[in-house]
Amino acid sequence: MNGIKLISTGSALPERVVTNHDLAKIVDTNDEWIVSRTGISSRRHCSGGETHAGLCLAAARQALERGGIAPEQIGVCIVATVSQDYFTPAAACLLQKELGLPEDTVCFDLNAACSGFVYGLHVAECLLAAAPRKYALVIGGEVLSRLMDFTDRSTCVLFGDGAGAALVEWGERFPSLHAVLGCRGNAEALNVPGIRTGLPSYVHMDGQTVFRFAVEALPHCAKEVADKAGIPLEQVDRFVFHQANQRIIDFAVKKLKVDPAKCTGNIARTGNTSAASVPLLLDELVTSGALASGQKALCVGFGAGLTWGGALLELA
Repeated sequence: MNGIKLISTGSALPERVVTNHDLAKIVDTNDEWIVSRTGISSRRHCSGGETHAGLCLAAARQALERGGIAPEQIGVCIVATVSQDYFTPAAACLLQKELGLPEDTVCFDLNAACSGFVYGLHVAECLLAAAPRKYALVIGGEVLSRLMDFTDRSTCVLFGDGAGAALVEWGERFPSLHAVLGCRGNAEALNVPGIRTGLPSYVHMDGQTVFRFAVEALPHCAKEVADKAGIPLEQVDRFVFHQANQRIIDFAVKKLKVDPAKCTGNIARTGNTSAASVPLLLDELVTSGALASGQKALCVGFGAGLTWGGALLELA
């Protein structure tokens, strides 16, 4: 068996905290309405000179420093995102320059929306098998506040900005991620219009459709990963679910019959950060000691596409 292990993590959040009370000043909403339907109390938004590239760079540097790995040892750099500063060059290419990664490092962005980080882990696992250097940076970074219509209370209260990074290493005796990925093409449920549509590039979402999809996809994907790994869900040390909506997470925990204490999240403070959601939570768990060496985290992302992805990641 061969696969990857998590060596270290990093994260970066904008300085500006936007509370539900702040949003209530610009759109017809209130704290009770938002919290009761989503579990979100606040989120972070970029302001001033803060950029997508800056958040990703800070998170990646932190992961490298914590892992004690030099940029020259990186063979793959993937940024999962839907809100990068440029259509091209890729955010990963900007990281190659700023971090000083070797020029033969495989660098690209990956768009699988909220599933993007988990997709990126599996892609890194596959690429590292043939790479001359066996370390990869997988970053989930978003500045979703740029894609919000702040007159639409159904979407603007949900999303936040941030970046999370994972430094992983491939080894011949390391466990497989046992990744499970999937897609059910649906542009109407959740989309951001492109330049050819002539429409504003704001997030558009059919909340009921997405909710019905999520409460099906999340528990199903988690169970599939555990089955593929050949372990009962009880042996998973932590569940790192995409922080989209607390009601979705609560439903999945109940359906899977797992210990809620293993499923703690950060949605109340970060909101939905799309591809950054899973790595941000992963970093919190690692740095707090809630996820320790040798323990396994079952990560699941789900979102626009419609996509889903799960992986069983072990901390080195």
